Amino acid sequence: MKVRIGYAAVVAGAAVVAVLPIFASDYLVGFFFTTFLFVTMAYGWNLISGFTAYVSFGQISFFGIGAYTLAILVFRAAWPWQLAVLAGAVVAAVLAVPVGWAMLRLRGPYFALGMLGLTQVLSMVASAWIGVTNGGEGIYLPPEAALRQLYYAGAALVVVAVVVTWAVDRSAFGLRLRSIGEDEVASEAMGVDTTLAKLAAFVLASIFPALAGGLYAWRLSYIDPASGFPPTYEVQTILMAIFGGAGTVWGPLVGGFLLTAVGEVLWAKFATVHLLLFGTMILVVLMFMPEGLVPLLRRRRGRRGGAAGAPPIRKKEAA
Repeated sequence: MKVRIGYAAVVAGAAVVAVLPIFASDYLVGFFFTTFLFVTMAYGWNLISGFTAYVSFGQISFFGIGAYTLAILVFRAAWPWQLAVLAGAVVAAVLAVPVGWAMLRLRGPYFALGMLGLTQVLSMVASAWIGVTNGGEGIYLPPEAALRQLYYAGAALVVVAVVVTWAVDRSAFGLRLRSIGEDEVASEAMGVDTTLAKLAAFVLASIFPALAGGLYAWRLSYIDPASGFPPTYEVQTILMAIFGGAGTVWGPLVGGFLLTAVGEVLWAKFATVHLLLFGTMILVVLMFMPEGLVPLLRRRRGRRGGAAGAPPIRKKEAA
């Protein structure tokens, strides 16, 4: 019964997503498009940090790589934007191999700081490599982006991210990643090739922010170092994954949609203090449910199911 309800909810959600651009305003379509991008990036972060507990503060590096790849290919080589978006993902995956091989030798806060440093290095390269990136002036793209076309592309990214995460979660590869997150030394002792597993997860995780970055650049019709490597996007992505439940299949989706919606409402109602309210809300929520929303709901559902399935307690009859 629960499975049928779940399938019905998924089908209903897909139907709403499919027909929404037909009736909704450009503002609402643009809002959902932005939400799709953040959810996609949250899934990318979740694949490396949620499963292996290697907390990354540099996934926005691949977002910028995807954005700049699209801008350069469209501006200088007149590529179709669809192919340029895919090319950005390929470039990010190729660069992720040597970067991951070096960075994943670090652990804990050193890995997090190393990834943060990578973002700063790439931003400086984008500023200094004037012959390719136009430096601080940025690259202007033709303002021909069809919003609804991008909306469906963003929705497709979310679907792919969910399916990939679901497949990883139920595979032997996902089990190896979780064992690394629990105890990497013990995982190595059990014969797991932790280096290869971490590198594969790192490369896979780089693809999703790169795809989101390409769509973002095409929608913005402009890219420069500040918009290509925005640190606030990194923070929002991490918060979405943690709020929904890091290391889960549905956590980034739930956290992404909820936090984006709440942030938009707070901005509309309390424009001057919305960031303060938003940050306070997240802090309070994470204090009371550090594992995230999805694991909390699962535990409560499990308790109710256990209580419902338990045999009734009978009073002892008097002898």
